[in-house]
Amino acid sequence: MRVIITGGTGLIGAALAQNLAQAGYEVVVLSRNPGTRPLPAGIKVEKWDGKTAAHWGHLVNGNSAIINLAGENIAGSGFPPARWTAARKQRILQSRLDAGTAVVQAIEQATEKPKVLLQSSAVGYYGPRGSEIITAAAPAGNDFLADVCVQWERATDAVVPMGVRRVLLRTGVVLSMKGGALPLMALPIKLFAGGPLGSGQQYVPWIHLEDEVRAIRFLLEHEEASGPFNLTAPNPLTYKEFGKELAAVLKRPFFLPTPAFALKLALGEMATIVLDGQRAVPDGLQALGFSFKYTQARAALEDLLRT
Repeated sequence: MRVIITGGTGLIGAALAQNLAQAGYEVVVLSRNPGTRPLPAGIKVEKWDGKTAAHWGHLVNGNSAIINLAGENIAGSGFPPARWTAARKQRILQSRLDAGTAVVQAIEQATEKPKVLLQSSAVGYYGPRGSEIITAAAPAGNDFLADVCVQWERATDAVVPMGVRRVLLRTGVVLSMKGGALPLMALPIKLFAGGPLGSGQQYVPWIHLEDEVRAIRFLLEHEEASGPFNLTAPNPLTYKEFGKELAAVLKRPFFLPTPAFALKLALGEMATIVLDGQRAVPDGLQALGFSFKYTQARAALEDLLRT
């Protein structure tokens, strides 16, 4: 089977592309700038504009699948994270809508439709929910991130009446030292300045990158899977609990709290990323028989941070 991945040079996409290629899939990664990031042998790269099916839409014909991971990073690519100006919020949303439009266009043009579309989303779909246990059946929230996720998912609604199986990947906090949130979470702890952020009672719906990739491949290969799935480990922790586990692995103290007002002053509206959370659980994955390699945060962190 040919698997076409948008956003295939990002943290999740690159690891997924390598996993699928090693498993014998024909993997095609779509990139705005082919050649700027090296990919493992056996993975093809096709240029795209992020908005249309031009130059790659023909690849959808035949025995194929699409995994749509494309979208501008909500925290930016630098440090400190870029604040959410009105223009930046529009870019975050529009990049996801454009990618969805391109995917729908490619599928519309295909004589033989793909077997499945795996559409990326996030647990931000549910909005801040405190300690409530969140399954994939929970309703959407009403903040900026929830609205982005709702529109992100709706961008590919049109493929369902075309007969294409569609899976919605509501991903949590993906743990990897190659990118994402973990290096930023670990830095102050390494510098002996770690401690709870805000109340520390907000939940971290974490998942090890290896399990994220395994879960996406599982949903790709299981034809009975459709609709929304939470891609999170079975045991989410509060930030205070998670931070203590991280500090223990790093052999550092965890005592210096950062008040919520200070984070709001520094980050503005984007402070919701660290001050709010979702106690999301992978009910759908577990119901289908998916087995996590890392169910406990300590084991996941030890794997990622061992030297």
